[in-house]
Amino acid sequence: MAWMTYISHWFEQDDCYEGLQRANMSQVRQVGLLAAGCQPWNKDVCVANGDRFAYCATLAIYVYQLDHRYNEFKLHAIMSEHKKTITAISWCPHNPDLFASGSTDNLVIIWNVAEQKVIAKLDNTKEAGAVVESSPADAGDTGTPASLSWCWNADDAVAFASQRGPLFIWTISGPDSGVTVHREAHSFLSDICIFRWHTQKKGKVVFGHIDGSLSIFQPGSKSQKHVLRPESLEGTDEEDPVTALEWDPLSTDYLLVANLHRGIRLVDSESLCCITTFNFPSAVASVQCLAWVPGAPGMFITGDSQVGVLRVWNVSRATPVDNFKLKKTGFHCLHVLNSPPRKKFSIQSPTKNHYTSSTSEAVPPPALTQNQAFSVPPGHAVCCFLDGGVGLYDMGAKKWDFLRDLGHVETIFDCKFKPDDPNLLATASFDGTIKVWDINTLTAVYTSPGNEGVIYSLSWAPGDLNCIAGATSRNGAFIWDIKKGKIVQRFNEHGKNGIFCIAWSHKDSKRIATCSGDGYCIIRTVDGKVLHKYKHPAAVFGCDWSQNNRDMIATGCEDKNVRVYYVATSSDQPLKVFSGHTEKVFHVRWSPLREGILCSGSDDGSVRIWDYTKDACVNVLRGHTAPVRGLMWNTEIPYLLISGSWDYTIKVWDTREGACLDTVYDHGADVYGLTCHPRRPFTMASCSRDSTVRLWSLTPLITPLQINILADRSWEEIIGNTDCAVERGMPPLLCGKVSRDIKQEIEKLSGNPRVKKLRWFSECLSPPGGSDNLWDLVAVIKGQDDSLLPQNYCKGIMHLKHLITFRTSEAQELTTVKMSKFGGGIGVPTKEERLKEAAEIHLRLGQIRRYCELMVELGEWDKALSVAPGVSVKYWKKLMQRRADQLIQEDKDDVIPYCIATGDVKKLVHFFMSRGQLKEALLVAQAACEGNMQTFHVSTPKGSSYSDDIYKEDFNELLQEACRELAEWYFQDGRAVLAACCHLAVDNIELAMAYLIRGNELELAVCVGTVLGELAGPATHYALELLARKCMMIPMCFPSTGYRNLAVDLLLMTPDSELQLVKLCAFYPGCIEEINDLHEKCKLPTVEECMQLAETAHADGNIFETIKYYLLSQEPEKALPIGIDFIKGSISSSNWTLDTIYPVLDLLSYVRTEKLLLHTCTEARNELLILCGYVGALLAIRRQYQSIVPALYEYTSQLLKRRKVSVPIKIEHLSEELDAWRACTRSINRSSEEAPHTPPSDSQRMVYATLLKRLKEEPLRGIIGPDYVTGSNLPSHSDIHISCFTGLKIQGPVFFLEDGKSTISLNDALMWAKVNPFSPLGTGIRLNPF
Repeated sequence: MAWMTYISHWFEQDDCYEGLQRANMSQVRQVGLLAAGCQPWNKDVCVANGDRFAYCATLAIYVYQLDHRYNEFKLHAIMSEHKKTITAISWCPHNPDLFASGSTDNLVIIWNVAEQKVIAKLDNTKEAGAVVESSPADAGDTGTPASLSWCWNADDAVAFASQRGPLFIWTISGPDSGVTVHREAHSFLSDICIFRWHTQKKGKVVFGHIDGSLSIFQPGSKSQKHVLRPESLEGTDEEDPVTALEWDPLSTDYLLVANLHRGIRLVDSESLCCITTFNFPSAVASVQCLAWVPGAPGMFITGDSQVGVLRVWNVSRATPVDNFKLKKTGFHCLHVLNSPPRKKFSIQSPTKNHYTSSTSEAVPPPALTQNQAFSVPPGHAVCCFLDGGVGLYDMGAKKWDFLRDLGHVETIFDCKFKPDDPNLLATASFDGTIKVWDINTLTAVYTSPGNEGVIYSLSWAPGDLNCIAGATSRNGAFIWDIKKGKIVQRFNEHGKNGIFCIAWSHKDSKRIATCSGDGYCIIRTVDGKVLHKYKHPAAVFGCDWSQNNRDMIATGCEDKNVRVYYVATSSDQPLKVFSGHTEKVFHVRWSPLREGILCSGSDDGSVRIWDYTKDACVNVLRGHTAPVRGLMWNTEIPYLLISGSWDYTIKVWDTREGACLDTVYDHGADVYGLTCHPRRPFTMASCSRDSTVRLWSLTPLITPLQINILADRSWEEIIGNTDCAVERGMPPLLCGKVSRDIKQEIEKLSGNPRVKKLRWFSECLSPPGGSDNLWDLVAVIKGQDDSLLPQNYCKGIMHLKHLITFRTSEAQELTTVKMSKFGGGIGVPTKEERLKEAAEIHLRLGQIRRYCELMVELGEWDKALSVAPGVSVKYWKKLMQRRADQLIQEDKDDVIPYCIATGDVKKLVHFFMSRGQLKEALLVAQAACEGNMQTFHVSTPKGSSYSDDIYKEDFNELLQEACRELAEWYFQDGRAVLAACCHLAVDNIELAMAYLIRGNELELAVCVGTVLGELAGPATHYALELLARKCMMIPMCFPSTGYRNLAVDLLLMTPDSELQLVKLCAFYPGCIEEINDLHEKCKLPTVEECMQLAETAHADGNIFETIKYYLLSQEPEKALPIGIDFIKGSISSSNWTLDTIYPVLDLLSYVRTEKLLLHTCTEARNELLILCGYVGALLAIRRQYQSIVPALYEYTSQLLKRRKVSVPIKIEHLSEELDAWRACTRSINRSSEEAPHTPPSDSQRMVYATLLKRLKEEPLRGIIGPDYVTGSNLPSHSDIHISCFTGLKIQGPVFFLEDGKSTISLNDALMWAKVNPFSPLGTGIRLNPF
């Protein structure tokens, strides 16, 4: 297995544990990602291949991949290696895993998407330049690879050209690797816009030029340079650039050409003549992109560049076949997916049709009759728009499968939350726009008018004023009124100089400060009256109003100094000047909690903390390796500061000691902006030159505090004052306004305030993405009055008792809105006259049934269905069902009314589920449960009739199924909280809790479980045990008795906690006095008494009690041989089960680590590790932790192979079991799309059956299935870790093992720790990923 190569050296040495770190994971978790939009600067910036498509922002490439289970495209990877604008991208035609990209820093890169890594790089200024000198063609520099394409005639060659040419060909590997110049494609008279290889004809290539001409080269023929200019251009010097070129996939010579002003032509590259010129409905329409539709010969599509109209054409007609208006903004590029997403749905019918006999039945027509020759082809178009929007449009169904609207296409310099709404985030970008995002749905809500040059900084107006001030590079500053959608004020005091920072005073909403490259910081009123002009000796980059003194403002200057000004006086001199930085100072930030404290970030890579009251620098934070840009103080923990840098990292600092608590590497370029909202103080947003905004949860930094709240500790351990909290060594305490407000509100409540306390703190500490929704559902289940539900409740996942009511009122609102359609189809298709005449005769003869069948044959279903009741209702229903089946097969939305009219709810729900339309499925199932669907009992045999209750039960089952599917969809998307909401919506508390635990949302699970009470009991207790395990390991990081007491408090909240408390006391490392204190708190005998109890139990032959008391004594290692011999004895018998040995093994595993690592315990340790590994593998099979089962078997085999042990487990037996598990589970979980494989053999079935007998049932039913934490599917950028389980790149959060180098995914670490407590490195150290 892959991972053994990484860590096999651990298994060689038995006792190399000295100097190991504890296993750990990043404290800051990524919980959201706002992808960039598609850049509008270059042509070939969008490509597709198989079930992937990719587009380029300015500096990164976004790759989306089809998730076959849900039939939707998901962001799979972000590739960012280019440091300057990407110019073109091309997918390898022979290998779907490879694509090439070029950029203005003269780089060409070959990427492997599956492995998410660079496999070849060409710095072509150096290498290609050398080729030019030796070639007679074009001398001089190669220039930027303006266009680039994989060569169709060679397996691993990429061609690229600068605007002047020539065409270079880079052979990536093999004997001829290197760069050569195309023999003929050089010395052009006009610059190259674009070039295309022919896909079938080897070596044939066409170039489009700025002057509107084409150049065509093919081996063995005379080269044709600068031919086929549009006729009206002949003989003139006028330019009309070629904007798009595509070879006809079905011809060797035909070619579609688009010119910027002269439209589209179909030309013949052999006879050099124009075959067709296509006419646009209006003279204004111009086109810059077109694409052939692979599934429909002769069909192609174009996108207008003024407005987002998609037009469908056939080469045999000069006018469009159809037009769709998709967006207000114009198209930038188009690509048609060659294999549209596959649908899972198929109707299983054993015979041709199981409704009726086939004597008189007409065969329904094929999906496309000749009447529909010009109908829109079924296909998916990847559309990129000039505003950065990217979408996948289903042309057959005429709907978006996916639309990522309004992404920024360039560096995002600043981001800020709206003061009165923690769900709205504004971003300012190099692309000249400010956009406002809803961070729950990660969609754009507003965008500024744009065209402002570069926007460096933004600042919200205080409170609910709904205005944003922006600072630009050349247009001064402005105020944008969001609701009005327009700029309401401009400030030009700095002239054409760039304004780097703008700050709206939050204590005095009339004042706005700006600072600029002209050396001034200007304070003015909102209506433009200048109050102060503070002159600096050089450019001013940052300014910040004090949050404690409304008249104080600090600035950061190019002269390396920080200045503080007092606005209330008329003096223009600073009150204080702080010097110490060795390079320019950029941003400055006042602490919101500590008066007089401010920080500054500089190009010298350091952050300095200044104390205004002491006139001094009180700390220097060093660690960044490049200039510091983003700065943010936490609004609740006074010593917590976060910085972002040009070294691509974000660092979290404890400013008391100057220690760096965590470093985050996920951004792919410079980090500019950092922000959080006081009402959600531990959710941070960051923005970067990589054009993304990312959301982070900082709650893992304050785990002890969260647990204090859960354990209902006193206020003194939760909320403190700033002076106390900043003392060194103090555990974190909340000191901000929001926590104080919560405390005040709770103290006003009468009765038991615990429920409110848990909810309010949970909402404050949890990141966005469903926790508010979850608490609303908990309130509904607990019987809260509906009138108390918040306004936005109906936007989230509603409890099913509300779903239909809310949707009905929504439908009534929609009916009042007039809908208008754009464009129109073509004329009505003709009828097949002969059949039609026959049908008319049958109708006049009263033979209605025959008439219906002929109409069906003609595809005239509506006519057939309208008269079918004349035969019988039964016949009409049968006909409806046939039509529904046919529509489902064709995957048409038209099936919906047929299924609803005939009451075939099941078919419709499954149809929606198959297409991934899970919310629709849920709605229909709920409507059926509420009795809104008319059900016809037609197909029941005579004499038997179902009661309505049975139907109701059927529907209820269907509803639960739809809910499970929707929950699983959210869960697989890394949104465990919303998955839990789906289950709460149908009152399934057990599964809701299970999903929270599997998403490792343990604190939230305990809060919600405590409020829900008894029904959530078992799951709450399991979550408390896992949290206690988390606390047990904290003493290693924080040497404080407080944390082990926290673990005790958590365990005391569970019933029958004695055994868990024994494990805690057994594991706790400390002196005898400390351990006895802990025993007393846990109501356990003293260490000395435990020794006597162990010996007594041993004499009585009570194995479990012996082990228990030895572990609690001074010599816990005595428990090892007794327990291990018992387990070895059990395994030797043939009929042992997991339940007989697991309790003993689990207890043994809590032996104190330092005792386990003793030399004298080497053999016992190795045997314990092997038994835990094997039993872990069995538990993983029981819990369906598919991804770690092979690793656990491999781990156990490696230990057996390399360590001296005598256990009754053979390596051959392990590999036999693993093979049997693989063969049998593969045959169960196989989906119809996978390639066929060999079924399990009889002996494998027997081995697997024996295995299942040993396993028995999992006691906690809901927690079966893999763990998947928030952010698991979010691609990181620059921080690439390889899993030592799979050898593949880890997607989502990473967990470091104790050697500080080996990594596994956090999901795998969680599952491993739940079934085997010891590290995969075989060291005997316990894992704590919780």
